[in-house]
Amino acid sequence: MEIKRKATVARPKQKSLRAPKEKVDYETYETDFFRWTKNQSDLLKKKKFSKLDLDNLVEEIESLGRSDKRSLKSHFIILLQHLLKMQYQPAMRTPSWDNSIRNARLEIELILEDSPSLKKELSKMISSAYDYARKKALIETGLGESAFPEECPWKFSQIFPNL
Repeated sequence: MEIKRKATVARPKQKSLRAPKEKVDYETYETDFFRWTKNQSDLLKKKKFSKLDLDNLVEEIESLGRSDKRSLKSHFIILLQHLLKMQYQPAMRTPSWDNSIRNARLEIELILEDSPSLKKELSKMISSAYDYARKKALIETGLGESAFPEECPWKFSQIFPNL
């Protein structure tokens, strides 16, 4: 006995009224960070928000702010460390100390120019940076614990007379 199949007519697929769900490329973030940043930038420029890797993008944007703050503190540590050495060991002063002070001041000014909102955190940052600068200066100079004041001996206006 032979089974006959009914002929079926292919129906055209109905188009969805919803926009197709965009695929987010999470893997590139882990494997090629530079390419990921370029892709995210292109997607933002093209306003293709549904394709953005939002979790990682948020993390990176937050990281940028922390990076400026960390960099600013690092330059303050270098600046204060060399100011301490110059004040408490003037006979040991070298041109490299002067260069380090100038470079740190310049870097601090550049960061504050790009991120002026960090200015409101400077007094707290100087205090924290001074603790590290003091420790580093103690190690480098070989002086005793009591050689340097426990609190930063300079006001911001003394450290940065031109700001």
